[in-house]
Amino acid sequence: MAASNGSEYFELDINTIDSSFSRPSNAELVARDERELLWAAIERLPSQKQSNFALLTRSPSEITSSSDNHGANTTETIDVRKLDKNERELVVKKALATDDQDNFKLLSGIKERLDRAEVVIPKIEVRFQNLTVSANVQVGSRTLPTLINYSQDIVESILTSLKIMKGKRYPLTILNDTSGIVKPGRMTLLLGPPGSGRSTLLQALAGKLDRNLKKTGNITYNGHHLKEFCVQRTSAYISQSDNHLAELTVRETLDFAARCQGASEAFSEYIKELTHVEKEKRIRPSPDIDAFMKASSVGGKKHSVLTDYILKVLGLDVCSETLVGSDMVRGVSGGQRKRVTSGEMIVGPRKTLFMDEISTGLDSSTTFQIVKCLRNFVHQMEATVLMALLQPAPETFELFDDLVLLSDGYLVYQGPRSEVLAFFESLGFKLPPRKGVADFLQEVTSKKDQEQYWADSTRAYKYISVPEIAEAFKQSQVGRSLESDLNPPYDKSSSHPSALAKTKFAASKNELFKACFFRELLLIKRHSFLYIFRTCQVAFVGFVTCTMFLRTRIHPTDEINGNLYLSCLFFGLIHMMFNGFSELPLMISRLPVFYKQRDNLFHPSWSWSISSWILRVPYSVLEAVVWSCVVYYTVGFAPSAGRFFRFMFLLFSVHQMAIGLFRLMAAIARDMVIANTFGSAALLIIFLLGGFIIPKEMIKPWWSWAFWVSPLSYGQRAISVNEFTATRWMEKSSIGNGTIGYNVLHSHNMPSSDKWYWLGVGVILIYAILFNSLVTLALSKLHPLRKAQTVIPTDANGTDSTTNNQEQVPNSNGRVGKGMILPFQPLTMTFHNVNYFVDTPKEMKQQGIPENRLQLLSNVSGVFSPGVLTALVGSSGAGKTTLMDVLAGRKTGGYIEGEIKISGFPKEQRTFARISGYVEQNDIHSPQVTVEESLQFSSSLRLPKEISEEKRREFVEEVMTLVELDTLRHALVGMPGSTGLSTEQRKRLTIAVELVANPSIIFMDEPTSGLDARAAAIVMRTVRNTVDTGRTVVCTIHQPSIDIFEAFDELLLMKRGGRVIYGGKLGVHSQIMIDYFEGINGVSPIPDAYNPATWMLEVTTPAAEQRIGRDFADIYRNSGQFRDVEESIKQYSVPPSGGEALKFDSTYSQGTLSQFIICLWKQRLVYWRSPQYNVMRLCFTFISALIFGSVFWDVGMRRNSTQELMVVMGALYSACLFLGVNNASSVQPIVSIERTVFYREKAAGMYSPIAYAFAQGLVEVPYIAAQTIIFGVITYLMVNFERNVGKFFLYILFMFLTFTYFTFYGMMTVGLTPSQHMAAVVSSAFYSLWNLLSGFLVPKPSIPGWWIWFYYICPISWTLRGIITSQLGDVETIIVGPGFKGSVKQYLEVSLGYGGNDMIGVSVVVLVAFILLFFTVFAVSVKLINFQRR
Repeated sequence: MAASNGSEYFELDINTIDSSFSRPSNAELVARDERELLWAAIERLPSQKQSNFALLTRSPSEITSSSDNHGANTTETIDVRKLDKNERELVVKKALATDDQDNFKLLSGIKERLDRAEVVIPKIEVRFQNLTVSANVQVGSRTLPTLINYSQDIVESILTSLKIMKGKRYPLTILNDTSGIVKPGRMTLLLGPPGSGRSTLLQALAGKLDRNLKKTGNITYNGHHLKEFCVQRTSAYISQSDNHLAELTVRETLDFAARCQGASEAFSEYIKELTHVEKEKRIRPSPDIDAFMKASSVGGKKHSVLTDYILKVLGLDVCSETLVGSDMVRGVSGGQRKRVTSGEMIVGPRKTLFMDEISTGLDSSTTFQIVKCLRNFVHQMEATVLMALLQPAPETFELFDDLVLLSDGYLVYQGPRSEVLAFFESLGFKLPPRKGVADFLQEVTSKKDQEQYWADSTRAYKYISVPEIAEAFKQSQVGRSLESDLNPPYDKSSSHPSALAKTKFAASKNELFKACFFRELLLIKRHSFLYIFRTCQVAFVGFVTCTMFLRTRIHPTDEINGNLYLSCLFFGLIHMMFNGFSELPLMISRLPVFYKQRDNLFHPSWSWSISSWILRVPYSVLEAVVWSCVVYYTVGFAPSAGRFFRFMFLLFSVHQMAIGLFRLMAAIARDMVIANTFGSAALLIIFLLGGFIIPKEMIKPWWSWAFWVSPLSYGQRAISVNEFTATRWMEKSSIGNGTIGYNVLHSHNMPSSDKWYWLGVGVILIYAILFNSLVTLALSKLHPLRKAQTVIPTDANGTDSTTNNQEQVPNSNGRVGKGMILPFQPLTMTFHNVNYFVDTPKEMKQQGIPENRLQLLSNVSGVFSPGVLTALVGSSGAGKTTLMDVLAGRKTGGYIEGEIKISGFPKEQRTFARISGYVEQNDIHSPQVTVEESLQFSSSLRLPKEISEEKRREFVEEVMTLVELDTLRHALVGMPGSTGLSTEQRKRLTIAVELVANPSIIFMDEPTSGLDARAAAIVMRTVRNTVDTGRTVVCTIHQPSIDIFEAFDELLLMKRGGRVIYGGKLGVHSQIMIDYFEGINGVSPIPDAYNPATWMLEVTTPAAEQRIGRDFADIYRNSGQFRDVEESIKQYSVPPSGGEALKFDSTYSQGTLSQFIICLWKQRLVYWRSPQYNVMRLCFTFISALIFGSVFWDVGMRRNSTQELMVVMGALYSACLFLGVNNASSVQPIVSIERTVFYREKAAGMYSPIAYAFAQGLVEVPYIAAQTIIFGVITYLMVNFERNVGKFFLYILFMFLTFTYFTFYGMMTVGLTPSQHMAAVVSSAFYSLWNLLSGFLVPKPSIPGWWIWFYYICPISWTLRGIITSQLGDVETIIVGPGFKGSVKQYLEVSLGYGGNDMIGVSVVVLVAFILLFFTVFAVSVKLINFQRR
């Protein structure tokens, strides 16, 4: 059809001049003959090859080298297996045959071709009969995850599994005896208010029901039960939550999905059949359709034509090269991410789709386009689609053929959409004028809203309950015809053989493995900074190590130097082990996406685990090479080349083993905090029993098995044998009659035979293989961790109907007067010629875009006045949220130009944050607090201090009632998508949190997205009530229904590129806006009873601009409407007489002390309800204490030889290091989750970062104290240190200080780094250095002068010094060892450099100083550094 450049108009004009002789021109005849010859050439090919070649016609504008084609179309043969990006896009464009986002011509062309060749399309009918789904839940305060409840749950689950007792749970029915049919070729809509069981029904039909739910009843596909075929590959469930890899672009995400799901399989079947039949019947297909189908049938390629098709249909082609992004990584907009979720499933060959809320965050015209394309797919290709939508606009609603209506788990209606109103009229309910049918249907079953639709004047209204409506439906004509459809069983023989998938995976194992492998490779490139950083870190630590043990200072002459060499070897091994730890957070962050793709059978678990393992091998080689090259010869290990390569190979094996071990921890624990704890415990046992801290012969008999199991012991033996059996160690020793090398090995119970090297390496490699095999097993068998959803306490329902009865009065002004009881100052905001630029992303520069800066907003001007509700509208990506962020001062990057004034004075962000509220699109809240606590917290910090406590509480109650959250006051907020509140409840909470701050100007980003009609009406009622009090409110809005849109007073309409195309009043029934657009030449008038918002977006699309040949932004800038806006900006930009700029005595409404107390109150709740962090931490401490106690059982008083003394010191050293590191790493995820909430609260000006930091630090102290007491008491008694009260208290004190500085160190690294992965990598570098310079591996007298300063600034060295001198500094027992005889006190001075008892006090002071330092850096980083990119 039309070429995109408008050339068709040009051709038309020539034709009209020539129309007197309408015979084809010479060029046309030549082109036609040429096409015939090319077709004939393709037809002569053998059948297998025919499907590889197709014809592609290019218009002059589409040909790159246009020198020789003189303006005629050219046709060429293309090989569909070798298309480049431009050719793929051209094939799709020709096949779609339109510039609009519409696939009708393409699909009807395919359908026509299949029909002509009499090829049967497989179809699927899904039936469900007597389907009931229920769950057992806890209610009331038992659902709160406090430390006590959590511990109780664990005990309960153990006792229940042992059949000793039954847990006390209440049954909850989610779906109640529902039956129905989803027919092929008919578009079915699923409606129902929140909590009606929509998602559960969709999941049950797609075979994706949660395993904890009980299901009874039958679900069949073409008469086959779910067990008889592979349901996950036959149907797709498109979920509400968007889980994607943030580092991939949109196109890469869809290409991967297409490759894994065998997107080409359906087309390759058709092409085989068609080629054969068309040859016989001499049928010639349309070349464009033929090219598309052949290109789509090519599988196993990195890029797929189907990806380009889906990108076009979903309107994602504009952002196909943009990263998908996440909360912390800038990417596509929320609406675009939602479409990526749909595209990922649609791109495959599945024709049965269960779609859950695919329109969240999309504007109504985009939703309409997508639903229309799906409808074409359903009608032409006989697909089966059941789609749940929250607020379908009337025109979208009209696209559906059938309707399923759920309420409270009952099926209230199922049948043709056209007959639903008649059914409700038979019950006595009528649809009022200017009301969407979908909105009416969702409200008519609700107890609160039913009465307003009662229309039967013959009888008085009486509430008709949901079970009564469901029963009435069964008796109705539609209900009876449904029953008669369900009764006869489906004839299985009529099912097409390829309709139901029989195999588990779509592509071959090799193909899936390749897909995963290339994706992993791409991700490693995107994470390149992390890997380069890690490699530099290895080089840096290696450099420090070799300067510590420089070959000019230590020589292989005696046993003391030999021990230093051994320390250096041991440190290398430990460093390699620790370096694997940073795999843990990386792996866990990838699990949600992995589980989604595994459960949809994209690929088997092994293809991902093995490809990521293989790609870690070169990385392990790199680390081993870097470490060996930096360290080996500078330290002066045995100089032969063979030993050097053996050393390198051993380090490589250890690194592989460590990576395997930590990936296994991640795969089993599936949770950052639990995995950190397990990871530390594993390291602890491996480390303690590896044969260096405690020589083998001193290991207690009950732990000797662990020595042989610990991979480190094999590494330790192999690396020692490799060094100490070299010829230079074969000199006779001055002690005894062995060689020096033999003595060093013997004193540590090491073997001296060379075979131990190969034995050690072999065992470590076997461990690496074992761990990686277990990773694959864990990934394939375990499921993601689910947490219980909140259930409203039983007593809440009783009060439900009475508290909100007044709500039925639509204009409840009396309540509003009371609702906003606090005084405020009305303010006007003006902004003039606002521009916003960002630096051009690297990916776009690679695409050849020359500009250094991208303009996202272009000369935007407008006025927001008090008591006026303004709508910011525009298609996805028009810059609505960007404008809002710029005006509210929420942008953290980019360049802003233009002037913004508040009541005539220039806007100052410091004071502006005090009087404004910002309702963000993402509902970010602390997951562990309840609804009421969230509101108490916000109001305590943001209302002025003059307001009394009583008044404040009353205000919070009013706001809670206003947004209808009063029945959920005790519900836990939870994590989005998995626990706690539902989407619409979270949205109302986000609004309430801002309202309790009593702001004058409120910005709301998508307040109604993700809500059903009823919830949206509640939210808009809240917003309207707020405006009527005289506040200034601005909302961006995506899919307004008629009544929501007409609640607005003014409109700012934007188009892509951040340009305004309308600004000003809407008028009654939007008449002013309608008149403006209808006055533009070429704009079609609005149909009767049509939604003005939808019409306005439809008539201003880029396609519409192309059609009328003008730019709407230019039309607006030349209009009277624009001049009116400029006039009012001028008027309001001047301060009123006697007016003064906003001023406050302080930046925050509360004093610093009050802020700190309120933040501490909230942090205390968060910690008390974070059991997997705190219970885990205390359990780990308890288990570690038992491990320590039993490993070092009764060594505390043994002081006969220097070796026994070193074991006692080893015990103290490893206790500090391990528990400390566990504390530091497990606090990181907690601080990281709270940080996103902190960014929102800081931007809202709730408190100073310093108050927050103090609260975050102080709340840790009681837990650290509990840890210290558990650990200190158990180990002190089991290790049997000297029974002396003073020594005991010093031991406890040093432990407490050590745990505290490690915890604060963990908090500090999160404060200084953008992500948890980075924090893990950075902190592990420091653990290695602290370990090396703590004075244990290398005693202080042996540390070179140029590193002694680091010894003094290393906190572990002060802990060791304090703890060892406090326990042993006054012991006069005489001990004997190699080269030493004297008292313990002297030994500490000579060999460790710990002089006298007077240093104990100094150590305490220094450790307190470290705690203060780490804490201060954390506080300052929180104050000054913001990693959120907006």
